[in-house]
Amino acid sequence: MKDAYKTVVRESMGEFKDRGSRFIAYATPVCREADCQAHLETVRKLHPKASHHCYAYRLGLDQNNYRANDNGEPSGTAGRPILGQIDSFNLTNIMVIVVRYFGGTLLGTSGLVNAYKLSAAAALKNAEVVERIVEDIYRLTFDYALMSNVMNGVKKLNLEIIQQSFENEGMVEIAMRQSEVLIILLQLKSLIGNLRIEEVNEKTEIKHLTIAYCYTR
Repeated sequence: MKDAYKTVVRESMGEFKDRGSRFIAYATPVCREADCQAHLETVRKLHPKASHHCYAYRLGLDQNNYRANDNGEPSGTAGRPILGQIDSFNLTNIMVIVVRYFGGTLLGTSGLVNAYKLSAAAALKNAEVVERIVEDIYRLTFDYALMSNVMNGVKKLNLEIIQQSFENEGMVEIAMRQSEVLIILLQLKSLIGNLRIEEVNEKTEIKHLTIAYCYTR
């Protein structure tokens, strides 16, 4: 099972100018389509007077979850060149948005393709690229009587806590290497329920504990 991929560490920027038009590109790590929409809204608010907000993203490892949007530019002149650069850098779980301020001179089809390609490439060249492990995020919801067992189990297995809250009940979201999820879940149940690992299987339920899959990153 392939469980590693390359993406960018944090947002990076790039810029390209041609005949008065200015193209500003933002490359950002994302995990879900909801992240893409939120980031697009952020950039739109940052550049409300831009003539176009074109973008592309690719998510996951199967090459099937992607989108390229021209946002009013001639079909195929913006989103596809941006996506092409994402693929050229062999990246996934990433979104690139290119904002265009029109300079008054039409660039033509080839000019637009070149501008969106080079601005996206500039942002990616400025990015710090990292190889990450594919991880599944799970949410543990539990009664406070189990809190010590839950936190000790998470710590013992050296699992990253994505977020946590403690209101009417405890909630912890943790990241697990996708290829090791099944064994890690068994170990967690064993530690939280004070059970021998031999007593635990996929159907084992711990009273006052709910374990639910959230998403993959």
